[in-house]
Amino acid sequence: MREAGKVTFAGAGRDRAGHLRSDPSAMARLQAAAGARLLVLWRGKPLIAGAGRDRIGWLAPGHALAGLAGAPQVFLGFCTDGAPCFAIDISSWQPPDLDAAALAAFSDPTEQHHPGLPSDHRFTELRQVMTRLPPEEAELAATARALFGWHLSHRFCSACGAASEMVEAGWRRTCPACGTHHFPRSDPVVIMLVVRGNRLLLGRAPGWPEGMYSLLAGFVEPGETIEAAVRREVAEETGVRVGRVDYLASQPWPFPASLMLGCVAQAETGTITRDETELDDALWLTREELVEVIAGAHPRIKGARRGAIAHFLIRHWLADRLA
Repeated sequence: MREAGKVTFAGAGRDRAGHLRSDPSAMARLQAAAGARLLVLWRGKPLIAGAGRDRIGWLAPGHALAGLAGAPQVFLGFCTDGAPCFAIDISSWQPPDLDAAALAAFSDPTEQHHPGLPSDHRFTELRQVMTRLPPEEAELAATARALFGWHLSHRFCSACGAASEMVEAGWRRTCPACGTHHFPRSDPVVIMLVVRGNRLLLGRAPGWPEGMYSLLAGFVEPGETIEAAVRREVAEETGVRVGRVDYLASQPWPFPASLMLGCVAQAETGTITRDETELDDALWLTREELVEVIAGAHPRIKGARRGAIAHFLIRHWLADRLA
């Protein structure tokens, strides 16, 4: 797909500098370099700055927050302007008056301010601001979020159960007991435009905001191709039989660690038999109806979140730009 690189988090061509991760002296030198930058996260929420919440609140690696006890740090590589970039997780910090319900919501609207930072620097849910950030900053925030999420869920060795240690600037964990190496993972997920003539198949999962519909999606199972996963997921969730499947574009989705594989699938049947456990609803919409959805003018249906690959694919299907 010609415009695949425009998907949110898709990448800005920066140098990840993987060859430097195992060199402690290089890491120390880069942290002390003029212009080095530190991206700070709290419970997966990046530090965002500015009244418009449209940029990362970068700090210097020597900032006081970097000295918080137990705060892990990872090397993200170089920005396109050549500046070395690091990220730190300060989830051990406990803000006053936390709204636990809001933090667990489908889309967390709350922001947290650390007293050691300027007033316009606030920890903000990445999905709230991902379309406003410059592409490179959005990619860096997504990378940091995914890495710290992986470290949090893989603190113990899966081979022997001992506590593992972060090494290679945050890109590997090693078990000191049995020597097993563990690497960050991404879970492949197919997400598909299921097309039948002038209509597109949409579904609604339990727990989504009222009226929200999106493309069908599901995890790729072991021993399964992308095409087979598309056909299986569509059949399981809606009973619709799919024929030809073509890959379109991908998107890293760090909520918590998915790689979304966008496809277009040609439906051979139209009758929907919904899996009531997986979906609250499933329906076919015409192009004309989807134009209303995208414009926010449909009386009942709200579209996929802006910035998500589902929204990207639907817009390109409507504009006939999938090639």
